[in-house]
Amino acid sequence: MGYTELKIEGRNPVIEAYRSGKTIDKLFVLDGCQDGPVKTITREARKQHTIISYVSKERLDQLSETHHHQGVIAIAAAYDYASVDDILAKAREKGEAPFIFLLDGIEDPHNLGAIIRTANLAGAHGVIIPKHRAVGLTATVARTSAGALNFTPVAKVTNLGAAMDELKKEGLWFVCADMKGEVIYRQNLTGPIGLVIGNEGEGVSRLVREKCDFTASIPMKGDIDSLNASVAAGVLAYEIVRQRMGK
Repeated sequence: MGYTELKIEGRNPVIEAYRSGKTIDKLFVLDGCQDGPVKTITREARKQHTIISYVSKERLDQLSETHHHQGVIAIAAAYDYASVDDILAKAREKGEAPFIFLLDGIEDPHNLGAIIRTANLAGAHGVIIPKHRAVGLTATVARTSAGALNFTPVAKVTNLGAAMDELKKEGLWFVCADMKGEVIYRQNLTGPIGLVIGNEGEGVSRLVREKCDFTASIPMKGDIDSLNASVAAGVLAYEIVRQRMGK
C-alpha cells in the first residue's frame, strides 16, 4: 500500500476533489479571500474536518507546482486501498481463518491509525471502513499506524452492511462491540470472524449491529463507563488472538 502526497491546485479541481470523496488532509487558502467558490471550498473542508490554513500569496506561490492556484491549494494523502477480496486472499495465503476489523464510522484519524496498528499486531488480515461519515487514510492515520498501514490491507466500501452480507457467504460471523453485550471472555471467538467497532460517540449503528451475530462487552470496573475506541478494539482483538492461539 503506497503513500504519496498529492497537491490539487485551483478552485474547480479542489471543489471536484471534495465532491468525489477524496480525503483532503490540509487546505491552504489565500488570506482574506471570501468569494463564492472559496466559501464553497471552505464549507466542504469543515464538513470533512480538513485542517485549513489561511496564508499569504507568497506562501501559496511557494507551494504551487502549476502556478495557477487561484488562491487555493489542497493537500491530499493518496493511498492505494485494497479490496475486500484482497483481504480474504491474504487469509487464504496464510492458511488461516479470516480475521477482519470492520470500523463503523470512526472519525478520529488517531483512532483509525491506532486500530490499524493493533489489527496488524493481532494478526488480522485487513480492515474495512465505510466511504461516508468516517475518516479515510490520511497522513495522520499513516503516522499513527507506525508503519502498519504498509502491511495491513484497508478496504473502503460504500455500504458496510452489504459488505457484511457478502462476507457471511464466505463463512464469517460477526461480533459487535456493545456495552450491553455479553462479556467477551464468556464467548467463543474462534473461526472466521469479523470484529465490528463503532463510532467514538455513538457506537455501532443500528443497521450494522443488526447484521452482527452477537454483541460483546468489556467488563468495566472503574468510575467511568467507556474506553476509547482504539483501546476497546485492542482489548477485544486480543481476546480473539488468545482464543485462536488456544485452538
